[in-house]
Amino acid sequence: MAQNSKRLLEMLSAQPVVPVVAVESAAEGVALARALAAGGLKAIEVTLRTPAALEAIMAIASEVPETLCGAGTVLTPRQFDRATKAGAQFIVSPGATMELLDAARSSEAPMLPGSATPSELMAMLEEGYEVLKFFPAEQIGGAAFLKSISPVFPSLRFCPTGGISMKNVRDYLALPNVVCVGGSWVAPKAAVEAGDWDAITALAREAVALRS
Repeated sequence: MAQNSKRLLEMLSAQPVVPVVAVESAAEGVALARALAAGGLKAIEVTLRTPAALEAIMAIASEVPETLCGAGTVLTPRQFDRATKAGAQFIVSPGATMELLDAARSSEAPMLPGSATPSELMAMLEEGYEVLKFFPAEQIGGAAFLKSISPVFPSLRFCPTGGISMKNVRDYLALPNVVCVGGSWVAPKAAVEAGDWDAITALAREAVALRS
């Protein structure tokens, strides 16, 4: 089946920033998810960049039911399958291959694939995708690029990720074709390592206030 755009939009549009995190243990993932949810960010992307990622997704799904936990940096059908079996409620990939799109067709978990050029956007439209990741956002044209393509691809909506912070996030959120942004600044590595969950909750509240 084509992308479940409605379901994905419901997940992503509920908050202006989706935290993009890498965790070193399941316990760290649970504590981080709780801290972010306490600040109002209840959808998070746990990237498959660490050995603990799948275990963390499973633990978050079990112990933090208020959180919508997605899996990021999904590159292969095997990773897609393992992530959904762990409890990931949505899948994020930096790009899209036919094999990955095939895996998404047979899954109830919606996928947010990355696209960065007009040709890739056209290909995703042909596959039935209307909500896309734009990555790495700042390095490939940023908000100016997304603004320029809006009249050409009026049905597409984006979650730009990469190089976004409080310094430039409003440039993206002001665009009508941006649903939300992905960002790691709401869960800085130093705060996570120190277990400073109150600081992360405060950053989450600051991010939520971007749309207040």
